[in-house]
Amino acid sequence: MTFKIDSPTCISFSGGRTSAYMLWRVLQENNGLPEEAKVCFANTGKEDEATLRFVDRCSKEWGVPITWLEYRAGPTFEVVDFDTASRDGEPFAELIEKRNYLPNPVARFCTGELKVLTIDRYFKSIGVPEYDTMVGIRADEQRRAAKMKDGKLIPLARAGVTQADVQDFWKKSSFDLELEFHDGVTASGNCDLCFLKGAHQIKSLIQQKPERAIWWAKQEQIVGATFRSDRPTYAQMARFAEQQTDMFDQKEEGIACFCGD
Repeated sequence: MTFKIDSPTCISFSGGRTSAYMLWRVLQENNGLPEEAKVCFANTGKEDEATLRFVDRCSKEWGVPITWLEYRAGPTFEVVDFDTASRDGEPFAELIEKRNYLPNPVARFCTGELKVLTIDRYFKSIGVPEYDTMVGIRADEQRRAAKMKDGKLIPLARAGVTQADVQDFWKKSSFDLELEFHDGVTASGNCDLCFLKGAHQIKSLIQQKPERAIWWAKQEQIVGATFRSDRPTYAQMARFAEQQTDMFDQKEEGIACFCGD
């Protein structure tokens, strides 16, 4: 049975609709959360407030404990909750300060440190050094599924679940993630202006909320570098958005990230 859990398992909840649906399927098949499992949400501080509300709502609506984790320099971690979670990129900024350089498409250390290793440090701290990780990758995400390593469980993909199935579930639900879903993408999901997103998408997100660009531009200014060498700085993109300058390819696809949906 695809979603059955009988050994130590981390259910990695990104805060998106897909991973939330995966969690719901686990709860259905196991008659609740198995003792061997922990649901973990690793907060970078750059998630939209709607994402934080959604994670909290899933926990309350489904009666499932969700462990909120944040990276701390050391490296270590801190357990937080909806009320104490960072909302201005503090964990991410702390990582950048420690590394003294910016993550980029070639060196994407942010996901590894802020999410994967932060969760791993938590599991080791509770005396569980070995465990499987369940991630929300669907059957229509074949390239992401093919890159999964040992110890990674992808029950949605194995069950043939697609984006259409996930969206159908949430249309029938009494609550949903309060972020717009358009053309198969929740544009403002995960880190709001993640450098792996398409440039036109980032410009649109800045136009919606100009304040989104402040943190990203500040990190580039502090380090004296850019998140991407093939694009303008975030400060420049903020000016383009304000001036309604359209200089990016609207068909440019973002780069796949393992932060999840």
